[in-house]
Amino acid sequence: MTLYVQIDGRTRRIELPAALTGSLECTIDGEAMQVDVHLLEPGVMSLVINGRAFRCILDEGPTERAVLLDGKRFVYTLDDPRSLRSRRGAADDAGGPKPIKAPMPGRVVRILAAAGDAVEAQQGILVIEAMKMQNEMKSPKAGRVVRIAVSVGDTVQAGQVLAVIE
Repeated sequence: MTLYVQIDGRTRRIELPAALTGSLECTIDGEAMQVDVHLLEPGVMSLVINGRAFRCILDEGPTERAVLLDGKRFVYTLDDPRSLRSRRGAADDAGGPKPIKAPMPGRVVRILAAAGDAVEAQQGILVIEAMKMQNEMKSPKAGRVVRIAVSVGDTVQAGQVLAVIE
């Protein structure tokens, strides 16, 4: 897997194997490194990188992510193309109409906005019920509801377009 990590304004490309514990061969900006990783407790790892030992402590706050390494705190941002957060962020930045899709099969129980309504980013548009839980589907951006493609009581499939925001 490939990750892009930004530390101190510099973006690094990190390639990691699928298994993230034990003895690993990874690549940072094209340079191969041997890394031995052991999880000591949640958020705390023992790292041996090219023979040098480190204790790594994850420090995730509500506004920033950081890692404590050798007594120094490094704030970082992570761009993982596989993560939902990264995909949503990339989609939010692009212009044009944005569909709201059903994350799983379910049934529409409420519609909170109508076509033509102005909406804010993360404002609720409709609610679907799946596996006895209600999920509010939110607007991916500020804009206008172009279309509501479902009605209350409709059964929806995973990936089905429920509404479009422009």
